[in-house]
Amino acid sequence: MVNPSKLTEPAHAALALVGPTASGKTALALSLAKQLPLEIISLDSALVYKGMDIGTAKPSREELQAVPHHLIDIRDPSQSYSAAEFARDATRLIAEIRGRGKLPLLVGGTMLYLKALVEGLDDLPLASPAVRADIEAQAMAQGWPALHAELAKVDPETAQRLPPNDAQRISRALEVWRVSGKPLSSFFGATRVAGPNIAVVSLEPVQRSWLHQRIEQRFDDMLQHGLLDEVRALRARGDLHADMPSMRCVGYRQCWDMLESIKDTLPAVHDLRKMRATGVAASRQLAKRQLTWLRSMPHRHVLACDQPDLQAQWQALLHRLSVL
Repeated sequence: MVNPSKLTEPAHAALALVGPTASGKTALALSLAKQLPLEIISLDSALVYKGMDIGTAKPSREELQAVPHHLIDIRDPSQSYSAAEFARDATRLIAEIRGRGKLPLLVGGTMLYLKALVEGLDDLPLASPAVRADIEAQAMAQGWPALHAELAKVDPETAQRLPPNDAQRISRALEVWRVSGKPLSSFFGATRVAGPNIAVVSLEPVQRSWLHQRIEQRFDDMLQHGLLDEVRALRARGDLHADMPSMRCVGYRQCWDMLESIKDTLPAVHDLRKMRATGVAASRQLAKRQLTWLRSMPHRHVLACDQPDLQAQWQALLHRLSVL
């Protein structure tokens, strides 16, 4: 039986269960939901998009019904969602969930979101959909290198660290300039909004080969369940392109590139094999970046996710954190 007092004034405002892709975060989170009254806040930049279910390994309908989930299906793939927006939304949700006497559990692998929430972000101007739309239209007409050149005139420091085709970051930097009249670089380090106190639990394998095998199996499962058809439907909308944040998600980008190269005709066996290889490789690279992020966080609590006693490790840690 749960002691409600442990949820009302814990040492931490929330618990974050993080780790590289395919490390088993969802299963562990759902196991805790059977023990505690909790609500899950998605810590995943791909799960925010509607209509992107297979390639994001979005929780099933049954899983979503078993425990309340937040920040899933909140954006159309044509829209963006920033780390700053996540930090604001998650901070609000943590307070609301705690107000309901439940444990806020953040689950996912978007480490920039976690960093934004835990460490705070520079207090940048709010996003302006109208300004962003103008920038997107200009990019469609002139190309992103032209906008990169424009950025170099008003914010040379930011332009210098961005490649000419980094659509998302160029767009945001120009948006900040047009909204505030100040370069993006001028905001860094000026003011920082502190976030809530989060206990970070990280799933990390002892043997990297274990994770590679799971990544490969997971990508194959996505392909078998219709990932290519999902991307084909997104392309057919006509308002999406490969440089949008949604379409840069691992799996979607590789399928998109293949369909683009074959002009949306029926792919040959060698096309599918090449796409699968690049998708698996991109997933492994993502996992490597995620682990690098995590290992830079000295105060995280590490669980060996490839060991048979993972559940026992999890339960013992929850007791040490006074969650159970």
